[in-house]
Amino acid sequence: MATDAPPVLLTRRRFLNVAAMGAAAATVSACTTTSPVPTLPPEPQAQPELGSYDIMYGPVFDGGYEVPAVPYRKIDPKFLRQIVPDPTGERPGTIVVDTSQHFLYLVREDGQAIRYGVGLGRAGFEWSGRAVVQYKREWPKWTPPDEMVARQPELEKYSIRNGGMPPGLMNPLGARALYIFQNNEDTLYRIHGSPEWHSIGKSISSGCVRLMNQDIIDLYSRVPGKTPILVTNGLGAPVANVDPTGTPVDAGVPEGSTLLGRVGRSWL
Repeated sequence: MATDAPPVLLTRRRFLNVAAMGAAAATVSACTTTSPVPTLPPEPQAQPELGSYDIMYGPVFDGGYEVPAVPYRKIDPKFLRQIVPDPTGERPGTIVVDTSQHFLYLVREDGQAIRYGVGLGRAGFEWSGRAVVQYKREWPKWTPPDEMVARQPELEKYSIRNGGMPPGLMNPLGARALYIFQNNEDTLYRIHGSPEWHSIGKSISSGCVRLMNQDIIDLYSRVPGKTPILVTNGLGAPVANVDPTGTPVDAGVPEGSTLLGRVGRSWL
């Protein structure tokens, strides 16, 4: 009987060692299942026709100015330039600004549209209706109207009397401006560029309809003569002209602008 004792003790010790190893393994397994590796949000995916967002929103050398890159990963992807099914029902070539969603659409053939995210200022909400892009300008001069200068005397140096603010990276109209006319009259409504990429998709205090500079450069290149525009507070909603003019954001169309639409005698 005594000769059988050692094998029994060794077996029990081995069993206890194996059990301890199993408990340790279970502990490690529990740690890995309760602390999952965090997942990063997916990278926004551009479409082949438009190219990659790294290129689309990368630095641009344009008109003697170096437009800095946009940190597009910090922007809600829905406000990045993209091709979408056309929700407007307008004919191809029409620009549609939906102020309720902070989107601008350029309607294309085959039921598609290029959609851009926009930021809206006070003037962007004070006019709606149908009109035409009558002029467009690369690197426009900005001339604040006298009413604005009266409210902000520090702008006097850019007033009509002083010739306005020269074009440049800090100019409020950005790299491009589209000037909207209705019945041959300036609505004072502008679609323009802005270096303030963080304002896209938001409502801000100044300006009309602003796009990132890279987006307004792209839109400008696609806008031919007599381009019609519809500004509405919600697609499908009745369109009513609240006022034939908006809140003035500049004192008129600068010299050197490209004429796209028809003008009356008083504008020649």
